[in-house]
Amino acid sequence: MDYKLANLRGILKTQVLIIGGGPSGLLLSQVLMKAGIETIILEKQSRQYILNRIRAGVIEPNSVEVLKNAGIGDRIDAEGIKHQGTILSHDDHTIRIDFQKATKKAVTVYGQTEITKDLFKAQDNLNAKIFHGIKNIRVENLCEKSPRIIFDTETDEQKYIEADFIAGCDGFHGISRSWIPEKNLSVYENRYPFGWLGILSETPPVNDELIYSSSSSGFALASMRSSKLSRYYIQCDLETKPEDYTDDFFWLELKKRLPKKYSEKLITGPSIEKSIAPLRSFVVEPIQYGKLYLAGDAAHIVPPTGAKGLNLAISDIYYLSQAFITFYNDNEKTLLESYSQIALKRIWKTVRFSWWMTTLLHTFPNSSHFEKKIQSSEFFNLSESQYAMGALAENYVGLPY
Repeated sequence: MDYKLANLRGILKTQVLIIGGGPSGLLLSQVLMKAGIETIILEKQSRQYILNRIRAGVIEPNSVEVLKNAGIGDRIDAEGIKHQGTILSHDDHTIRIDFQKATKKAVTVYGQTEITKDLFKAQDNLNAKIFHGIKNIRVENLCEKSPRIIFDTETDEQKYIEADFIAGCDGFHGISRSWIPEKNLSVYENRYPFGWLGILSETPPVNDELIYSSSSSGFALASMRSSKLSRYYIQCDLETKPEDYTDDFFWLELKKRLPKKYSEKLITGPSIEKSIAPLRSFVVEPIQYGKLYLAGDAAHIVPPTGAKGLNLAISDIYYLSQAFITFYNDNEKTLLESYSQIALKRIWKTVRFSWWMTTLLHTFPNSSHFEKKIQSSEFFNLSESQYAMGALAENYVGLPY
């Protein structure tokens, strides 16, 4: 329920205050509320704005399990598309990575927007306190017993909330990460010299599994949201805008970059959404300070090549929610105190995999002839080694918690 703060008086109090009402914040609130822990969510954007964002759609089995345990598994079971493998290609040579054979697991294609819809519905059913249109968020007493958040409402009224803990789930551009003093924070970042131009189209997918394609013209990805809704990407110049590209240009480039046996059966149509995403690897350490705990994109960003962004956020929420539940149920602080250490171990393994997938499949503008030969050799080494394909499958379906 989207509560209105204008009519509230005095200082609100809660156990866990969550900054950010996207999937990370909603999932954390859902898990904690089901465990009897009080939460409040503060979000600067409207619910409709959040639901209009087009994001990732490949969900690891670990993530599916977390979502089901949170009470939002019905639609995933009914509408999610199971994928037991994926296609990789390099200059028209293709290999299939068999997840089922290598790991006995599969991934599920189910859009992040749909997960967010499910979470909002589940939170409404629990009468969750979700406040939208919040501005000018500040924090006090972050290292003391009861930190306080000060903020302005849509009507410019100043409000206060005291909490036992604060969870920063407000994304890469959010405010919560800035509350950790610079002297206490280490930032690790790698920006890639290209972006992804993505479109959504009401056309049947070109293949029933994802295709990651490397070509002399650049990278391409053929994905889907359903049997009638396709999501495609091509590598593009970072200095461009979505409106610089016509649909005709996009389809032409996609056909050039996909393996011929797939491009020949590609069905095109008008785009219903078009966007450009920059690619970066980004991690901060630590991801906890005082009573503040970061999760999701507030703590890390990975390039989308390995389909890890949302899944990594869900693993953060798993660790953080278990730490809060253990603290409130058993008065045990060990998991809370070690949250950063535990989560970062898995974060860095996932960052490595996403970086590796990105360097394997993209065309880098300043690559030397040597580097291009190494890239090609890496692909053919992968195609000839069951162990290498098994390692890729293991990482793609998701490392254990």
